[in-house]
Amino acid sequence: MCPLKTIIFDMGNVLTFFSHEKMCRQIAQLCGCSTESLRQELIDSGLQWEFERGRIDEHQLKTRLEARYGCRLDLSELCRATADIFTLNSTIVPVLDELKRRGLRLVLLSNTCVTHVRFIQQEFDVLNRFDHLVLSFEVGAVKPEPAIYQAAIQAAECEPHEALYTDDISEYVEAGRSHGLNAVVFTTTEAFVNDLKSYDLNLEV
Repeated sequence: MCPLKTIIFDMGNVLTFFSHEKMCRQIAQLCGCSTESLRQELIDSGLQWEFERGRIDEHQLKTRLEARYGCRLDLSELCRATADIFTLNSTIVPVLDELKRRGLRLVLLSNTCVTHVRFIQQEFDVLNRFDHLVLSFEVGAVKPEPAIYQAAIQAAECEPHEALYTDDISEYVEAGRSHGLNAVVFTTTEAFVNDLKSYDLNLEV
């Protein structure tokens, strides 16, 4: 087996845990509508995907919600309601540190929006450990679309078979494999550390 040179991590439910339900509830309170109505407007309609593709920015999101609900929103309050939904997976941090100590390159591959990334960077230092961030709103594509995997492989700075990708969504893992990446579904940090043994990475964390 070829030694790994790069590990590619998803962010949501891997590095951090998050709740779309909390996001919808918090934004709904600002808009003066029900959580269910807000979920339909933001998630079910695909508006959040537009945000994560970078097709709209925070100001445009604010305008769309104001028009829909006939309200006036404070941008900073909206951003906080949108992003204050994350908690750190503290068990993954020593794994990242040990992988870096062993000289592996770390790449983030995430479907996300600017508001979420900014919040995580302000609240936690986990992303500081990464050599490169591949973010959907910057790439203009979301997993499982080919363009975002191609961007991740470029950022990996190695051949696809020399990289390992982990994500909590099996569809995205399969897409990674279709691009030549080694890939495993992330369930828990303990299980991921055990998966690494198959690639001759025995971590003491």
